[in-house]
Amino acid sequence: MAENLLSVAGLGVNLGDRWLFRNAELTISAGDRLCLVGRNGAGKSTLMKLLAGLGEADEGELWSAPGASVSYLPQAPKLPPGMSLASIVQHGTGGDGDYVAEQHKAEAMLTRMGMDPNWMSDGLSGGESRRVALARALVKEPDVLLMDEPTNHLDLPTITWMEEMLLARGGAMVVISHDRAFLRAIGNGTVWIDGGKLRRRQGSFDGFDDWADAIQAEEAVRLHKMDRKIAEETRWSHEGISARRKRNMGRMRELGTLREERARMAAPMARSAKMETATVEGGGQMVLEAIDLTVTVPATRPTQSAMGVPSTARVAAGDDDRRVLFSHFNGIIRKGDRIGIIGPNGIGKSTLVRALMGQIEPDSGRVREGFGLMVSYFDQQRETLNGEESPWTVLCPDGGDSVEVAGRTVHVKRYLQDFLFDAYKVTQKVRTLSGGEQNRLLLAKLFAEDHNVLVMDEPTNDLDIETLELLQEVIADYAGTVIIISHDRDFIDRTVTALLAFEGDGKIIPHAGGYSDYLSRVVKTEARKKAKTAKAAPKPRRQSNARSVKMTFKDKHALDSLPAEIAQLEKDIAAAETELADPELFSRDGERFNALAAQVTANKAALAEKEDRWLELEARREEIEAGQA
Repeated sequence: MAENLLSVAGLGVNLGDRWLFRNAELTISAGDRLCLVGRNGAGKSTLMKLLAGLGEADEGELWSAPGASVSYLPQAPKLPPGMSLASIVQHGTGGDGDYVAEQHKAEAMLTRMGMDPNWMSDGLSGGESRRVALARALVKEPDVLLMDEPTNHLDLPTITWMEEMLLARGGAMVVISHDRAFLRAIGNGTVWIDGGKLRRRQGSFDGFDDWADAIQAEEAVRLHKMDRKIAEETRWSHEGISARRKRNMGRMRELGTLREERARMAAPMARSAKMETATVEGGGQMVLEAIDLTVTVPATRPTQSAMGVPSTARVAAGDDDRRVLFSHFNGIIRKGDRIGIIGPNGIGKSTLVRALMGQIEPDSGRVREGFGLMVSYFDQQRETLNGEESPWTVLCPDGGDSVEVAGRTVHVKRYLQDFLFDAYKVTQKVRTLSGGEQNRLLLAKLFAEDHNVLVMDEPTNDLDIETLELLQEVIADYAGTVIIISHDRDFIDRTVTALLAFEGDGKIIPHAGGYSDYLSRVVKTEARKKAKTAKAAPKPRRQSNARSVKMTFKDKHALDSLPAEIAQLEKDIAAAETELADPELFSRDGERFNALAAQVTANKAALAEKEDRWLELEARREEIEAGQA
């Protein structure tokens, strides 16, 4: 059995008017990669902080194995100002500041993440701050890694790199994330906080929805039976209770307990988000047209991808060093289009949207607008929200107590309930709300506006999976035009029908389909380029260099045997993944589960190596045959 590293028993957190969770039990063992999910406000971040030893529960105990180390990546990392990134990673942030890493390890970790160790912490973007905090958590090489929304503000190359890195490391980890693709890639177990309970399921995150639906169906049956019993007991209580009050007070107390239990069970099922938006009719078929659009910005420092490769081009404009975000871009967005915009952090996605909306002037080119446009804009920085206002005043800036939504008048409290706001939060200051609550408020504001074009810049950050699914449904039903910037691959796949992809050197390339279609095309294109490069390599003269290009017996044998080896590896990977998909495997045979997971990782690495070797040998064979022709 895998070694237990961290556990909680009988854990309870009381908020005064209710228990966030109670009697919670959880054990984290070596090899666990747990996805911690639940609605906003269910207690995910609270539980994570307790596991990290950064808070105290009202009940229960926390146990950790002797010598086991824990690292914690918070949801909103705050880096100390005026320090080099190397110093921050070396000397610590947050709760693990007592640990001091070796300087070369700190610098190496930052370099792997595409960050210059000598950069200063002032002025970092959200994605850059998160990379630094992640480097700090990883450099410790912890036995247990706790990460709260690690993909927020990260670009797709960095997320992909992080998945590969997390799968390769040992130890255990617990992850909170709204990114389904990320959870599917790394998870081998799920912990669901629902109705104050912790429920655990082993196996890939792919099976979570069916499992959760089955549990909720069982809960609904239980509620129905409980309702019938309460009705019977209530009817009994009204029929001559005074005559037998003394001997039946116990039964009345049981009825009260039954009602309390019923209310507790129903609470999470009753609190479901509801979103709707209306499309303003009108406008022409052409929404926006970019004509030879170029935008540059001052090149203070290169923006880098996860692998440390500069993600944008540079040009010198007079004495001012400038960075090209995009150059000579032409494109048309038509009515009803659903466009996704993807690319690394800092490459210019938000700037492109702002240029299209006329919020900034391009260096050259112009934007032609269709007629009758009414644009609503979701800004990832939430700059349209005033921290000193309340949700009520945000939605009713001119006073009053109602909003107009989809042609009907709704009281502001009722409308905010649809976005999962408790009554007491309606009048709180915006700055006191969590990131997820601020995003939900911005969505509520957006959907109450008249619009026929929705522009959404990173709308998924800090939202729970259920709210994300509802947002996807709203966008699917929306009759207007949608432009979305997002690093959430699953969200992009479910909401858009075409992409604008930033592909370096100031180029924006259109692609049909979602992110999965785009990725498949990119992989095939790279393979073709690699094969073409190998074919186009200078061919040595046959007379003088025949010996140097001749294939050895070993090469010929490898060329003949590799296809069968590749096929066998693919078969072994498929068989192991099928066995790993068994939700009962880990509890039945933890050692077998961990061995299979390690085998899949090793086999995939071997498969990639053999495929590359075969391509290399095949290109060499074609080169020799062409030289002999």
